[in-house]
Amino acid sequence: MSAPDRLWAVVPVAGFGARLRPHTHTRPKPLLHVAGKPIIGHILDQLVPMGIERIVLVIGYLGERIVEYVRARGDFREVEFVEQKEMLGLGHAIWLTRDVVGDDPQLMVYGDTIFQADLTDVLGRSGDGHLGVKRVEDPSRFGVVVQEAERVTGLVEKPDSFISDLAIVGVNHIRDSRCLYTCLGDLIREGRRTRNEFQVTDAFQAMVDEGAQLGTFNVAEWYDCGTREALLVTNRAMLEGTAVPAVSGDVVVVPPAHIDPTARVSHSVIGPHASVGAGASVSQSVVRNSIIGEEAVVENIVLEDSLIGFQAVVAGRPSHLNVGDLSQITS
Repeated sequence: MSAPDRLWAVVPVAGFGARLRPHTHTRPKPLLHVAGKPIIGHILDQLVPMGIERIVLVIGYLGERIVEYVRARGDFREVEFVEQKEMLGLGHAIWLTRDVVGDDPQLMVYGDTIFQADLTDVLGRSGDGHLGVKRVEDPSRFGVVVQEAERVTGLVEKPDSFISDLAIVGVNHIRDSRCLYTCLGDLIREGRRTRNEFQVTDAFQAMVDEGAQLGTFNVAEWYDCGTREALLVTNRAMLEGTAVPAVSGDVVVVPPAHIDPTARVSHSVIGPHASVGAGASVSQSVVRNSIIGEEAVVENIVLEDSLIGFQAVVAGRPSHLNVGDLSQITS
């Protein structure tokens, strides 16, 4: 698949990730691992096959770690980073990319969601932009769209009452970037906030009010990574259908599961829905529906529904744990 000329990927990754503490005390949320790689790694893996050669990331908290990771991968011909010094909302983060993107089209991808969608048709559509949507059971948690005859007529951020179950999932193709930036600039200049932040949803509504033609497209799979519970659900979903990892004779793998080739596992049961990171050590343990971080040590324990951070050490009685990097819990 070949992306249109001058198409930019715009990825905001500046947030603090407060709902994922203690893990985000020591690393930015996009670098938390799920199904064997960082969240941002999964996002980039979706962008590269599209032929996108230009990307701008909006960084903030621990942003230098994200810069290091993206540059080390070397996926794009042109990589830019813009710093969001104040956390004023997603709309503000996108607005900060205006001098990089200019009038070029953009594929906006939120940095805390992993998506799976075929955008071949979407990138070639006419109109001023298309918003990725998915029907959800609880629209009050999301920005939602109202449409008529496949054209967006209204958008509301986290509505208090039901108006639509089509949630904006964080993958948006905007052809008229100049109109988007103008509308965002107007919001910021006039101080128009929703829930105390500048929302990109409000800018999309302003585009519609100005006569922009916005459509929608369905996102087949969309995984939220904003909370501990969501991260574990995403890990479960993304492990489905993966190959069963090779292990020694004293290890039982209950698929689906991921075990990094550099991990050391002995006398243990791994899975279902467990990920064991690079350099981790697991012995005499049962690990289910959990993510074990790189170089963590897990001994003599039954773990379920747990997140274990980088170089953390856990051992003892059966537990549902949420242990940050470089921490130790034994009993």
